[in-house]
Amino acid sequence: MSDPRPADAPLEKLRGGLIVSVQADDDSAIDRPDVLAAMAEAAVRNGAAGIRARSLACLTLMRKAIEVPLIGLVKIAYDGFEPYITPTVADAEAVAASGADIVAFDATGRPRPDRSSIADTVRAIMTAGKLAMADCATFDDAARAAEAGAHIVATTLSGYTPQTSGRALPDLDLIERMATLDTFVVCEGGVHRPEQLRAAFDRGADAVVVGTAITNVDWLVRRFAGLTDAAPNRSK
Repeated sequence: MSDPRPADAPLEKLRGGLIVSVQADDDSAIDRPDVLAAMAEAAVRNGAAGIRARSLACLTLMRKAIEVPLIGLVKIAYDGFEPYITPTVADAEAVAASGADIVAFDATGRPRPDRSSIADTVRAIMTAGKLAMADCATFDDAARAAEAGAHIVATTLSGYTPQTSGRALPDLDLIERMATLDTFVVCEGGVHRPEQLRAAFDRGADAVVVGTAITNVDWLVRRFAGLTDAAPNRSK
């Protein structure tokens, strides 16, 4: 049987580069596919090696606007289940069909809504001819995902699960441990300054994702406005 695993060309394009996460809060005025696609194009024009984005509509538009590797996901909350980043095999297949080169999914050991395993998700992504990106919280998550055939392991969920709550971000110690695995390693989460990006590479990351500090207009404006006398709800 032929190996459905696609060529690693997208990984080589991302290696040593900046991946910009172009997403918006659900209630944000910029949470529009056309606006986010334009932001993705601007990021690429200014040096982003890749883009990470959510929602099928955004991914479809971005695929038309950019040629760099596109990491896709959906965020869906299923009642009674904690995973929400591409949490089912069907969700992964839909992301793969949207034009994304790489499909990101929750790779923690928490139960998934469709009772699928990490290996099931990786297999579906590979069958679609895409690369699988495992969003992990711990080294054990990463090791299991790598064993299941995931092409990328990332620190995305470190600090965002009960087991890792309160962990300092970016999780450079986790990056260093992940770098011992035979897979592509991505630092994601809490990278707000250029020196943190450099530190992640120094600890073994193959690529680094930056999102909030570049594309979250709402967070950026609140951060600055909070220092002014005109800040909402600020007492006089």
